[in-house]
Amino acid sequence: MKESQKKPEGSDHTVFNDKGNVLVVDDTPQNLDLLSEILSADGFNVRPAKSGGLALLSARTIVPDLILLDIMMPEMDGYEVCRRLKKDEHLRDVPVIFISALEDSVDRVQAFEVGGVDFVSKPFHADEVLARVRTHLALRRALIILEKQKAQLEKEIAEREKSEKELSRFQEHLAGFLEKKLIHPDVFKNMVSHSDKMQSIFQYVEALACSSEPVLITGESGVGKELVAKAVHDVSPYQGAWVPVNVAGLDDNMFSDTLFGHVKGAFTGADRERAGMVEKAAGGTLFLDEIGDLSPLSQIKLLRLLQEKEYMPLGSDKVMEVTARIVVATNVDLEQKQKSGTFRKDLYYRLFTHHIEIPPLRERTEDIPVLLDHLLGEAARQMGKNKPTPPPELSLLLSNYPFPGNIRELRAMVFNAVSMHNSKKLSMESFCKAMGRSIKESAADETTRDDTLLTFHERLPTLKKAAKLLVKEAIERTKGNQSMAARLLGITQPALSSRLKKT
Repeated sequence: MKESQKKPEGSDHTVFNDKGNVLVVDDTPQNLDLLSEILSADGFNVRPAKSGGLALLSARTIVPDLILLDIMMPEMDGYEVCRRLKKDEHLRDVPVIFISALEDSVDRVQAFEVGGVDFVSKPFHADEVLARVRTHLALRRALIILEKQKAQLEKEIAEREKSEKELSRFQEHLAGFLEKKLIHPDVFKNMVSHSDKMQSIFQYVEALACSSEPVLITGESGVGKELVAKAVHDVSPYQGAWVPVNVAGLDDNMFSDTLFGHVKGAFTGADRERAGMVEKAAGGTLFLDEIGDLSPLSQIKLLRLLQEKEYMPLGSDKVMEVTARIVVATNVDLEQKQKSGTFRKDLYYRLFTHHIEIPPLRERTEDIPVLLDHLLGEAARQMGKNKPTPPPELSLLLSNYPFPGNIRELRAMVFNAVSMHNSKKLSMESFCKAMGRSIKESAADETTRDDTLLTFHERLPTLKKAAKLLVKEAIERTKGNQSMAARLLGITQPALSSRLKKT
């Protein structure tokens, strides 16, 4: 056989030379020689085998394109040889033409049941042998072409269906965005908010659901970055696990081991293989919190993870593919850090593909009443108490507090107040104490804010006019609540009522 016509061992049977490779199996040397001569003269590559055992070995070494197989052989007949051939996935589709003498008692039903496709009778006639071999090789080649076309068509259909689903999902999100309506409201039920800013964030989360690009979430400590990150996971098509990791305080070695895992013997103490968080998040979402604290070397590794979509476990030379979506968060100013050279610019720009900035609670004070109500219910349930009724002025008091700890700080205040609560109406004292002031001090401090009240022109107002401005400002800030306005002014409610009557 010419070198160019040889098939590599273990190859599939879709590779043909001009004619094809035919395995001829017969225990009679004369028949074997005659068939080999007929086929070789017509350009086929012939591999002879004089027993069923040799036929099986030969077929598994170099997969033939067609097999001529004698039925009546000692030790192992043609039926059994064919049955074993068809169990091999590489030989399952190779056509088998059985050889039998006219006088032999042949069970044709059994021959077809075990996988035969045709018969050639002894004594052999060259034209008949060649006609049957050519016919079945042509049929097989046509079937292989059809199978390839079918596979390609199925692939194209699957890709089209995927594209159509993605388009449909995008259109839903676009429609929801334009109508300011959420497609998955249940995903955001734990983020209690009436703020337009937060509603816009929820819509943006839904809009980027189909994207595989990383998502950066920024905002002050306590604003709910992890809740938003979880929402990104819940609305996305990624059905794998949600894996959160706080990378603050991890040195480079711990960062690599935590994310990428290690193989046994990778370092001292690595007595067994351990999967990293990237692998555990396969097909899902990997959430990395506090990425602003990463060391320069860890930043390089994160950049490679995002750009190359691959990594290697510690101690391994096997490259693993990243199939998880990556969401990161930080409460530091990354722009300032990259300008100062402590955060890589290439990583900075890579992360800003999708950026969500969560506003602090002081910039969405309209959420304070609903958050207060929600947290009071949560605290009461956890402590086995009845939900207390907050005084109406409590929301107003909280709305004038800057909340450096944001929702986390508000939650701590509420839970502390509920733990000490014994009557129907909730006391404001614990809230004022948490703010580091008494109610009267709070009222006095409120009058010092640089707001419209103190925006005077060239001349100072008279005391009488200033008093009217103070009263007006207090009423506006407390939305008409005279009791709370009086506290802000440091006077009694009857005194304020009297002043209002005079104006």
